[in-house]
Amino acid sequence: MTRIAVPFFMGSPMAGFEVPNPHLTVAPPLPQAPPQVRMGVLYRELRAVVASVPDPEVWAGDCVATIGVLAGLQRRGIDPVVVWFDAHGDYHTWETTPSGFIGGMPLAMLVGKGEQTIVEAAGLRPIPRTDVVLVDARDLDPGEPADELTVVSVEEAVWAIPKGRPVYVHIDVDVVGPSDMPAVNYPAEDGPSLESVASSLAAISAVSDVVACSVSSWNPELPGAATAAAATASLVASCR
Repeated sequence: MTRIAVPFFMGSPMAGFEVPNPHLTVAPPLPQAPPQVRMGVLYRELRAVVASVPDPEVWAGDCVATIGVLAGLQRRGIDPVVVWFDAHGDYHTWETTPSGFIGGMPLAMLVGKGEQTIVEAAGLRPIPRTDVVLVDARDLDPGEPADELTVVSVEEAVWAIPKGRPVYVHIDVDVVGPSDMPAVNYPAEDGPSLESVASSLAAISAVSDVVACSVSSWNPELPGAATAAAATASLVASCR
């Protein structure tokens, strides 16, 4: 396992982003440019790091980092199923988004929909929708077409993964209910417990070849950040 820190949120540095040691840090010089351009540079660098290390474990400030992780795996000749734990769909395009927030688009980007500036800059080859399993997306926006994907509960996730395929697990920590995972930017009530999500991750790891794991983090500046950091570490440990 090689731990990689990407201490950025939407292309801007994050203060107080603490990742367990030892780890590598991806923090290239970024241009003064729109967020898509900055993230394209950042995640192209992440692609290069992921492609060069064994068993990457990526701690990032947002879910858009998955573009760099998946591009790095592809560069190594690995085409995994993406198992995406998230309270939200992250499946918007410019046509469906009510907010214009790029952080609500990365899963759509991975399958070639909508915004592709970052995808192209990172060198990602979009994947089929059938290679995505979306877990516990309980807080979808009106018009967000996540029913195009396989959407399952935390308990069902292990059974939804095609057999014999490598697996890339991504965890947005807000998949866990707010009582167990405070300090997230977009909390969604009625979520599963920390224990149930960790059990699901462990079950997946027990029967699948998990080739990479990534996590989009808590907000270090919000109350409960220390609790969220410890909870995140336990989730990531369950992936291995």
